[in-house]
Amino acid sequence: MYRNNDFIYEAVSNLEKLINIPIDIESSRGRYDAILSIGDIQFIVEAKASMRTSNQGLVLSQLEELKKSSNRPIVLISDYISKNAANELKNRAFNYIDVAGNTFIKNNDLIIYIEGQKRRVRHKTNQSRAFQEAGIKIIFHLLSNPINLQHSYREIAYCVDVSIGSVSNVMSELEELNYLLRTKEKRVLKNKKDLLERWLVEYSTVLRPRILRNKMKFIDNESSKNWKNIDLTQFNGEILWGGEPGGAILSKNLRPENYTIYSNNELPEIAKSLKLVPDKNGNVEVLNKFWKNSNSEENIVPVLLIYTDLINSGYGRNIEIANQIFDNELQNIK
Repeated sequence: MYRNNDFIYEAVSNLEKLINIPIDIESSRGRYDAILSIGDIQFIVEAKASMRTSNQGLVLSQLEELKKSSNRPIVLISDYISKNAANELKNRAFNYIDVAGNTFIKNNDLIIYIEGQKRRVRHKTNQSRAFQEAGIKIIFHLLSNPINLQHSYREIAYCVDVSIGSVSNVMSELEELNYLLRTKEKRVLKNKKDLLERWLVEYSTVLRPRILRNKMKFIDNESSKNWKNIDLTQFNGEILWGGEPGGAILSKNLRPENYTIYSNNELPEIAKSLKLVPDKNGNVEVLNKFWKNSNSEENIVPVLLIYTDLINSGYGRNIEIANQIFDNELQNIK
């Protein structure tokens, strides 16, 4: 899918003005977003519309993968990079440039560090309905299982708990945005990785804050250590592990430090069953379920949601496990 990366040129132009050194930029729609040259040093460009808390983990993961596959230095160019994200990039030795000209580039003898440049405020355009609350739920349903894409609008509306009209509108917009193709025989998702990336950001910024119910903590360390021994089968899929516990169950290779629970049951019931107490600084998050039961024998949420929680956490170990889960469990999106 063609992505509008015009901000690359604006960012490079603003940096040129600040440092008074010519910079060459060669646009590419192939393997890389662009190639940037400062003097005799060539950088591979990874372009992102923004980097903030909601997609920080995903962007870092993609930069790490790019680093493994190339021996050339990498620079992230973005319309907007939050302060926290910029600090994380510096800590991990990743170069970056934003549209305002804020820059961190360190490669051998070349060092450029600029901060404090103000970003030009852009007026927001109307958000597509496909990436508002109902649309985010529908896209989650479509990405979770390829079979779901062939369901009738009525079935999709029932599974997602939205109106049939919402399903119709979102499917039409996905087609307009070049994410959905309809043939006489079936529907086909296109540009799935791009759709997933956009969904991850919108889920984190739009839907997740609305479904977050409370923060808690385990009553004691013993209860925390024995989280896997808690019998959730009695709740028939109404209390499920997500995030790090879900990743631990799927990968058998993660020790949770933070716990994520999805349930629509009453909070006192959840607390009693899992030996929790409310704590605004606790390491246990309780969120509402926004999908119908998936009959998980392992008492975990759909794999896509575990991947999402892990990748959006921003923690290196979680991102590593998330990528393993993506490769092993989410082949339908690849």
